[in-house]
Amino acid sequence: MMIRQPIIVVMGHVDHGKTSLLDRIRNTAVTNREAGGITQHIGASEVPIEVIKKTSGALIKKMNIDITIPGLLFIDTPGHEAFTNLRKRGGSVADLAILVVDVTKSFEPQTYEALEILKEYKTPFIIAANKMDLITGWRSQGTASFIESIEKQNPLVKEEAEAKIYELIGKLSELGFNAERFDRVKDFKKEIVIIPLSAKTGEGVAELLMYATGLAQRFLEMRLNIEVEGAGVGSILERKEEKGMGCTIDVILYNGSFKVNDTIAFATEAGIKSSKIKALLKPRPLQELRESSNKFYNVESVSAASGIKISGSGLEEALPGSLVISVEKKGYENEIKSEMQEVFKVEKNGVILKADSIGGIEAISKLLSSINVKISKKEIGKVTKRDVMDAFSMRAIDPDSAVVMAFNVSIEDDAEQESYATGIKVIKGQIIYRIIEEYKEWLDNEKKRGKELLEKALIFPGAIFLLPNHCFRVSHPAIFGADVKRGRIKPGTQLINEFGDIVGRVKEIQNNGISMQEAKAGDSVAISVEGATYGRQINQNDTLYVFLNDDEVRALKYKFNTLLNDDETDLLDVLVKIKEKRKDKQNNDTL
Repeated sequence: MMIRQPIIVVMGHVDHGKTSLLDRIRNTAVTNREAGGITQHIGASEVPIEVIKKTSGALIKKMNIDITIPGLLFIDTPGHEAFTNLRKRGGSVADLAILVVDVTKSFEPQTYEALEILKEYKTPFIIAANKMDLITGWRSQGTASFIESIEKQNPLVKEEAEAKIYELIGKLSELGFNAERFDRVKDFKKEIVIIPLSAKTGEGVAELLMYATGLAQRFLEMRLNIEVEGAGVGSILERKEEKGMGCTIDVILYNGSFKVNDTIAFATEAGIKSSKIKALLKPRPLQELRESSNKFYNVESVSAASGIKISGSGLEEALPGSLVISVEKKGYENEIKSEMQEVFKVEKNGVILKADSIGGIEAISKLLSSINVKISKKEIGKVTKRDVMDAFSMRAIDPDSAVVMAFNVSIEDDAEQESYATGIKVIKGQIIYRIIEEYKEWLDNEKKRGKELLEKALIFPGAIFLLPNHCFRVSHPAIFGADVKRGRIKPGTQLINEFGDIVGRVKEIQNNGISMQEAKAGDSVAISVEGATYGRQINQNDTLYVFLNDDEVRALKYKFNTLLNDDETDLLDVLVKIKEKRKDKQNNDTL
């Protein structure tokens, strides 16, 4: 057994400075070679402990930290991919995350997404408050330490820096996290560390490396103890074609070791398959998995924790986010099967989920589970016509689940046509939390629409007062002016008097000559009633009520009572008493 280097995922919104920060640490220029300066692929880079000591040595010495880990393994990602694919059964392979936030922009969509995922996976993280150099008046002090730099800034700059940090503290507090600037943290187990820095000038990088090293070693020591000589177990980050190499897989090896000619097993859509390792390509120190081949060197074996590129036949079917295990490991098939069963476990009723990787499936499943949303189908790949039809079938069983969620995948043309024809919603996107938020909005709108349709169909309690001197027609139909005193009244409803006698049926309701589908308490309207003659069954100053039969009363009292306001609930009791009086009178007349 030995202690491995912690695996640290760098997360954050596009253009908040994730790769620039690693560039500063590695002293490389990856960002300049990326299109638009934005990370295009998942990367992994090892930072040896010597580099950390060189940058943060004085702080480490001051904090009296005895460093035993061999270095840090950073995973760089354009969004969610690295973290969600960096997975093992029951959680994440990542030991720690660094969430990069641009202090000039604060939280943006992928920031919220990262926080949701980190919370769900219970992964400890540090906030890197980047771009402090953009604060008006900031002057670079040529140091890697934020504390040394901030002490030399003018008072207005210090004040603005404090404001930026407290804005982040406030945002985190709203989301249920306690956070504080690193030098003010009292309990590292309960408070999120915020480290102000500038990837451009390097100020604050010393503190970031020190705290990443110190926190990982202090709180994750048991987790970092691994078997380095045993059968290798890793997580597939990405599968891709490499010129001259064919299909390769980028893997984070987190336990044991791999050797050239070892046979490895992995999950595919068709089941478990295996491949012999033709080559192991390791990135040179301070370089990345995604770099060109001259940045790699061939190795005969590799031990955890490492980022490694594996070349072999049959890898084109390997699923990103799945385990890759040496067949020497006892029970490897059961381990892969049980993992896949857990990830793809579904309920009888629920939404349809399609995603681009196992990691994406698992991450969305976890977040949906946290809000009690079930999933009836989980698959990797494009949205098909069959998916839309399955969602349509779900509409009759569970209307809240009649939706397709498509994460990072496209929709086939016939599926789009089926969606249009059936009215089935397909929610697609590249940000997990946005998809879930859109689902919540859709569900709210569906419930609102369902409530509106239900209210149109139901008959509600209502009471009207016939205004004096407002008879416009005596009969066929009788037309008169009235105030709606309580509840609501609709065309088609029958009216009764205070004795429970039916006096007629509402034909039409108008306000200033405009027909109304419903009049509510407070409205003054003209009402036409079939079957009634003004001066006989109805008169001025009468109070008339909406007639409800026994089934309608029971439905409103016990099934749809949430649709009634307090006054309507009281009025319903009044109507029940009028009906009871009517029944008593009828019984007495019979006797």
